[in-house]
Amino acid sequence: MNYCIQHTFLLKAACITGCFFIGSCENSLQELNQFTQKKIGIEEAKGVSIIYSLGEKTKAKLTAPYMLRHEETVPYIEFTKTLHTDFYDDSLRIESKLDAHYGRYMETESKIYLRDSVVVYNVKGDTLYCNELYWDRARTGKEFYTDKPVRIRTPTEIIDGDGLDAPQDFKSYHVINGRGTVRVSSTEFPQ
Repeated sequence: MNYCIQHTFLLKAACITGCFFIGSCENSLQELNQFTQKKIGIEEAKGVSIIYSLGEKTKAKLTAPYMLRHEETVPYIEFTKTLHTDFYDDSLRIESKLDAHYGRYMETESKIYLRDSVVVYNVKGDTLYCNELYWDRARTGKEFYTDKPVRIRTPTEIIDGDGLDAPQDFKSYHVINGRGTVRVSSTEFPQ
């Protein structure tokens, strides 16, 4: 008899406790999907310095204070807090420099999309200003390009246009739909 009372008591206690557990498991379908959903990996790096070489020759050095690498079906790298790049000739002399507030490198395409206050300048003192620019290593001799408004300042003139093609050394350039050239003296530019 004592055994039956204990067994009944334990059975009732187990049922009551089980009801508490069942009552507390009240996840919505959305919460369950979020929990079981595949998480996309994002790698974060600070104080980044990347050297790009081709055929054992250094071609560029990119520095950025912050970088995110997104591991998705099509992986990409984002530079969300500015970036600076020095481009080198075969003798490791700087040919041109680039600054932008944002950059996105599409790994599978070997292409970089730059935006927000993009500035490219060369050793001659020519400076390109634009809000969007692409760098594509597959476009040999025309690595820089855009179809957005551009302004180029040289020591003697200002050139405005609706797009541009240029090699990464920025020694020459082709302005698309040029809207005119303004001649200025070098004393009119701030140093």
